Amino acid sequence: MELRVLGCHGGETPKHRTSSFLVNGRLAIDAGAITSMLTLEEQKTVEVVLVSHAHMDHVRDLATLADNRCQQGGPPLVVAGIPATLNALKKHFFNDQLWPDFSKIPAGKSGMTVVYEPLKPERTAKLCGLDIRPVLVSHTIDTAGFVLSSSKGAMAYSGDTGPTERLWEVLAETKNLKAVLVEVSFPNEEHVIAKVSAHHTPETLDRELKKLRAHPDVPVMLYHIKPFFQAKVERELARIKARNLTILRLGDQFLL
Repeated sequence: MELRVLGCHGGETPKHRTSSFLVNGRLAIDAGAITSMLTLEEQKTVEVVLVSHAHMDHVRDLATLADNRCQQGGPPLVVAGIPATLNALKKHFFNDQLWPDFSKIPAGKSGMTVVYEPLKPERTAKLCGLDIRPVLVSHTIDTAGFVLSSSKGAMAYSGDTGPTERLWEVLAETKNLKAVLVEVSFPNEEHVIAKVSAHHTPETLDRELKKLRAHPDVPVMLYHIKPFFQAKVERELARIKARNLTILRLGDQFLL
């Protein structure tokens, strides 16, 4: 799998972009930075956007991506997520008030601009040639992480989460795990707001990674650090030993 980092931060500045990753040029995971980082030609090759949850920093570029796709005349954009996430997008986002309902607007002659694909937690779906397994994680709203698998291996994406359980149980059973993308947002001294908002600090992340006993050497790729706390969080992450940690940067590319 080819992984490209479009956005990997927990906030926005001219040098920071919110969560968005591109797999094999065709499947996006979250939509915090799709249109701000991809050309029109690259945007048109995106077939599916997996949405972990409905918070704005993970869905914002669905608006401009759908608009561009409509003007390009298709093909339809598949927006995939657990039912709670899709329901929130329909009610609060693509609702003909905040933004047009592109599931009812044709993209040329190719069909509607947006097509929704409900994903059942723990049920594997086939999208863009990959097996996608949603796994519920612990956040302030209904949220899913994803395990993406092919014949060559698997990668996991935590979504926004604090301490959780089921994701690590699933990963313990996952064969040929190539990488795990995990969020970390606040420094340790901000543990109260981290707990209330269901995000990680380096301290809670360190405890969570101990649950990854079946894959002690797997690369752990970190994203979602809040820009204001970037330097402090990075210093605290440097103290975590015995783990293969990488702090993701905009534009990073990996072959997994």
